[in-house]
Amino acid sequence: MTKPQHHVLLCASFRMNGTPQGVCAKSGSGQLMQYLQEELTDRGLVDVAVSSTSCLRVCDRGPALVVYPENWWFGHIDSEEAIDAVIDSIEKGTPAAEYVIA
Repeated sequence: MTKPQHHVLLCASFRMNGTPQGVCAKSGSGQLMQYLQEELTDRGLVDVAVSSTSCLRVCDRGPALVVYPENWWFGHIDSEEAIDAVIDSIEKGTPAAEYVIA
């Protein structure tokens, strides 16, 4: 397996008991993960790994995701357009300012 150049961590809001509690899961982050993976493939970005996470603790700005190794935190990722902006960020090397969590 080749080490990915980027790793996207998408909050799934899962707590220790396995129950989704937070904003991210309730706002459809699971469905957005499928779109994210499909769009990365469609764009030929095979060097990007995608994982779901437990709560990222930024519920007031969820759904949220993080891109590593850049350590870009994005919030309000609640649509395919927002996912597209994140993927554009990865391709361009600059974060989508409208979604950055400061």
